[in-house]
Amino acid sequence: MPTLAILGAGELGAALASTLARRQWPGEIILVDDASSIAAGKALDILESAPVDGSDTRLTGTADDDRVANADIVAIADRTTGGEWNGEGGLARLRRVVSLAPGGLIVCAGASQAGLMETAARELKLDRRRLVGSAPAALEAAARAVTAAEINAAATEVALFVVGIPPRRMSIAWSGATLHGQPIAAFLDAHRIARIDARLPALWPPGPYALASAASRVCEGLARGSRRLHTSFLVLDGELGPRGRVVALPVRIGVRGVSEVLVPPLSVHERVRLENALGP
Repeated sequence: MPTLAILGAGELGAALASTLARRQWPGEIILVDDASSIAAGKALDILESAPVDGSDTRLTGTADDDRVANADIVAIADRTTGGEWNGEGGLARLRRVVSLAPGGLIVCAGASQAGLMETAARELKLDRRRLVGSAPAALEAAARAVTAAEINAAATEVALFVVGIPPRRMSIAWSGATLHGQPIAAFLDAHRIARIDARLPALWPPGPYALASAASRVCEGLARGSRRLHTSFLVLDGELGPRGRVVALPVRIGVRGVSEVLVPPLSVHERVRLENALGP
C-alpha cells in the first residue's frame, strides 16, 4: 500500500489530501506542516467527511518531518503560512525529503515550482524520472474549457496539449488538437484560435482546487501505473535540445516515475515558439 506524504497543509495541500481521500487513495496519506495543530485539524476534518464520501483512506496530520521517512510518494504543496514551497526554503525541504525517503517519487504540485524542480535536479542530482510537476495539467484543463466555450462544445470532447514555460511562454499545440476526434481547425478559424491564445496567460496560475485535481491524477498514476498522458513539468534530457531545463510536455508515468516523454505534433511555428521559450 503506497504511503503519500504531502508537505504543506495550506489550501493546496489540504485540497490534495481531501481529493485523494475521496478518490479512495489505496494507502496512507500524511499531511505534514510546521503548524501541527492546523495539519491535524485539517486531517481530522477530512476524516470526518469520509463516511459521507464513502472513503476509508487513512489520513494523519503532523509537524514531524520524520514521518516522511520511507514514503513512496512525496507531494510538495504549500504551507499554512508562507504559500507554496519554493526558493531556498523549498530546496532545503527537498534536500530533507531526499535524505528521509531516498527512493521516493516527488510531485511538485504548486504552480510556482518549476524553478524549484530545475534547481533540485541540478544541485541534488535527482533522477529526473523521480521528479514531476503536475500544475500544467490544470492549465490544460482550463484551456480545454475555454476552447469548448468558443465552439459551444463540452470540454470533455476537446483534446489538446499545452507546452512550454508559464505564464508568458506557454502555448497550445493546436496542430494536434481535436474535437470529437476531428482536427480543431475544422471548428476554429485563425482569428478565434488567436483569441484563445491571448487568454492563456491570464489562466495562470490555476487555483488550489484545480492544482489539487491535477496533482491527484499524477499521484494516482505513480501509485498504480497509468496509460494516460499527463501534461507535466519535467526536467529535459535532450528531447528538445537543452538539458536540465524544466518544461511542460505530455508524459507517461508509472510506479517508477516518468516512463516516457512525448513531444506532441507541432507546426513549424509552434516548434519555433517552444524552442524560443527554452532559450539558448
